[in-house]
Amino acid sequence: MFRGSSFHTIDEKGRMIIPSRFKELIRASGSDAAMISRLEKFLVVYTLPEWAVIENRILSMVEKDDSMRRFRRIFIGGAFECPCDRQGRILIPASLREYAELNREIVLVGNLDHFEIWSQSNWNRENEQMEMDFQNEEVRNKIAGLGL
Repeated sequence: MFRGSSFHTIDEKGRMIIPSRFKELIRASGSDAAMISRLEKFLVVYTLPEWAVIENRILSMVEKDDSMRRFRRIFIGGAFECPCDRQGRILIPASLREYAELNREIVLVGNLDHFEIWSQSNWNRENEQMEMDFQNEEVRNKIAGLGL
């Protein structure tokens, strides 16, 4: 499972180093590559077997509304298989870097079955939003329902 977060840089060519704890999980899945797509101004990174599960889930959903058809088109159509190089880096395609506003400072965030790549500024905004959400009693009750 992907857990924890860490701060990194992305070089001018769009390459980033994958932390060893994440790289080990990618390799344990049977490949040195990962699937990367976009979602809400950040990138999602899945192992190839987990990506196959996602694709099957998306394939099986009934597409009755335009928004879900658009989501499928953009999420699947905008995905890239990205291999790790010998230095343990992944090249993030330019279209994904532009979408997620990745410049130099990035944050990798483990999210159990996948990890996310955020620009530092978007990650800071996400944290600020969570702090505001904590002020909402309904949100606090949902979190308390987890036993935390």
